[in-house]
Amino acid sequence: MQTKIKWGILSTAKIGVTKVIPAMQKGQYCEVTAIASRNIEKASHAADQFGIPKRYASYEDLLADPEINAIYNPLPNHMHVYWTMKALEAGKNVLCEKPIGMNADEAKALAEAVKKYPDLRVMEAFMYRFHPQWEKTYELVQSGAIGDVKTVQSFFSYYNVDPQNIRNKPDIGGGALMDIGCYCISVPRFLFDEEPSEVTGQMDFDPVLKTDRLTSGLLSFPSGKTSSFTCATQLTPHQQTNILGDQGHIIVEIPVNAPPEEKVRITLRTKEKTETFTFDPIDQYTLQADAFSNSILRNKPSPTPLTDAIGNMNVIDAIIESSKQKRTISL
Repeated sequence: MQTKIKWGILSTAKIGVTKVIPAMQKGQYCEVTAIASRNIEKASHAADQFGIPKRYASYEDLLADPEINAIYNPLPNHMHVYWTMKALEAGKNVLCEKPIGMNADEAKALAEAVKKYPDLRVMEAFMYRFHPQWEKTYELVQSGAIGDVKTVQSFFSYYNVDPQNIRNKPDIGGGALMDIGCYCISVPRFLFDEEPSEVTGQMDFDPVLKTDRLTSGLLSFPSGKTSSFTCATQLTPHQQTNILGDQGHIIVEIPVNAPPEEKVRITLRTKEKTETFTFDPIDQYTLQADAFSNSILRNKPSPTPLTDAIGNMNVIDAIIESSKQKRTISL
């Protein structure tokens, strides 16, 4: 019986070579078998660096490899859906980087395509959900540790004005909202187990780069809960999530980029006590890859369904439309 999933990596994207490939190689259920680049020298360099046995000069050649069970797709946002569909056609499962596509229509088209391949899985790579700090946070919220949760506030920023960086190219899905705002939208949907009914957005665009450099959003949920966030690509690096209930609140200090080599913590504060939960160093990318690989090996649904990806893209679309029209958008 097969005990590990053989992975192929589409491209030598930075997130792959700096974070995901090393994490996968630590996984219990993962074996990185091949990597592809349109530049064979880049593919060979990465293959040599990580001891990957196969390297390909095209994505098509990698997809044609019958030995590969699953594909990791870290390509630029505008290429996510196209190459994920190509991988499905080649009989491969796909872990696709967030956001799943350029808009909700692309995400829905992908979900329809997946229906043709009932034995294959596609999952959007929101790695933060697999970290123990978020498993504990979800448990605390669901158990009523802070009473009736009313609102979530998230902030995520970094500073990057390099015009050659894909995050600063609007035509291929760059900008703060698509790159990091997607996390701020995902968190309350994850915690509330609910989709927002109304969305208000405000976006400020760089006059030269044409990408949104500062975006804020307000999400209103049918239950009466709310969530607010700000994300930015031209501010000092910072991230934090606050979850507030009528009996207390939870602070998640490093909600997204929890460092794999350091301890992280969340703080629970109520009228009665302040309690800190500390989590030992762990690589959330390893946990994500193992969870997805295990779902393939055990022939179970992927840990996160594509309906979740569609829900997130619906909100991203609504934030953009709200900012354009300067009004609240109903979903």
